[in-house]
Amino acid sequence: MSLDKIQIPIASEMAAFEVKFKGSMKSNVALLDTVTRYIVKRKGKQMRPMFVFLAAKVCGKIQESTYTAATLIELLHTATLVHDDVVDEANYRRGFFSINALWKNKIAVLVGDFLLSRGLLLAIEKKEHALLEIVSKAVKEMSEGELLQIEKARRLDIKEDVYFQIIRQKTASLIASCCSCGASSVKSKEETVEKMWAFGEKIGIAFQIKDDLFDFGFGDKIGKPTGIDIKEKKMTLPLIYALNQSTFMEKRRIINTIKNHNQDKERVAELIDYVINSGGIEYAAQKMENYKSEALILLDDFIDSEAKTSLIELVEYAIRRKK
Repeated sequence: MSLDKIQIPIASEMAAFEVKFKGSMKSNVALLDTVTRYIVKRKGKQMRPMFVFLAAKVCGKIQESTYTAATLIELLHTATLVHDDVVDEANYRRGFFSINALWKNKIAVLVGDFLLSRGLLLAIEKKEHALLEIVSKAVKEMSEGELLQIEKARRLDIKEDVYFQIIRQKTASLIASCCSCGASSVKSKEETVEKMWAFGEKIGIAFQIKDDLFDFGFGDKIGKPTGIDIKEKKMTLPLIYALNQSTFMEKRRIINTIKNHNQDKERVAELIDYVINSGGIEYAAQKMENYKSEALILLDDFIDSEAKTSLIELVEYAIRRKK
């Protein structure tokens, strides 16, 4: 399914959201408006607002609070992307120059701060304290997850349980907040809001595992990877699994490659082959499928509808995507 088809039950809501989102970033500073216009023109797939609206529609009837939730989430997400590019010293985002590449780090950091503050102020202005609580929890989780990954990357001692803790906080918490905010925005019961958090969290974990697999190629391109995660010393699930299957000497060589030879194409290719031959790809793919299945089971209690069908298809899209 294409995103356009998945969007059909919420097409009018997404169109109205676009207008509200653009309006939320307006300021009295010409430079800031120039930067935010650049951001809006190069927006991504907008899967997160889709999760908000579809979750809301599955749980009840979309209302003004749902638009606030979607705008709040997208402002937060955009702020984190701008800050991430500064931290990662990335010059490109989605094939275009990043904010820090065009306007330098200081402006990029300040723009990210502005976007985050606009989101928080929007929730306060609308007296949406429940949404603010959910999103603030996600921001805390994301920050802790990112710092935990940095801490562990220095020693390369990430075990599987720590890996899942990192991606649950760093990636899954944002998807969880989308679904939870969607449910909360239509005045769902607390248990439903919590169930939608759990649903989003499991999808977020599956989503991140999919990203891990991209580094090793996909489909008929397995073994023709980007190797970016290895170059950045990121311990992903296929790699962690391979380490767990290795002998002491193999483990030493793997760690040495990641630490000291991560720019050596031959050493990286050798490591990629080792991960593939160890069964790391299959293991990670199965874990991804397990989390997806666990997430979809949580939707069984909700009444069948077009929105529920689209939400299920969005989940499938998230783990079947080619990029």
